[in-house]
Amino acid sequence: GIVRRAAITAAVVGTILNLIAQGDFLVRGEALNWWKIALTYCVPYCVATYGAVSARIEQYRRSDWQ
Repeated sequence: GIVRRAAITAAVVGTILNLIAQGDFLVRGEALNWWKIALTYCVPYCVATYGAVSARIEQYRRSDWQ
């Protein structure tokens, strides 16, 4: 579940951020920076995954203590 949700989040957020950051290049037909495109998808994926895993670990710790 975590990987799937993180991938969906990365697809949506990464697309929006890429359009904001490189939309003018797309409109003018100029070359795109593929490294920036890849990183713009990787960052939200990592953030979503980290958040979900951290929440699960915290939930596990709380249930283990009670």
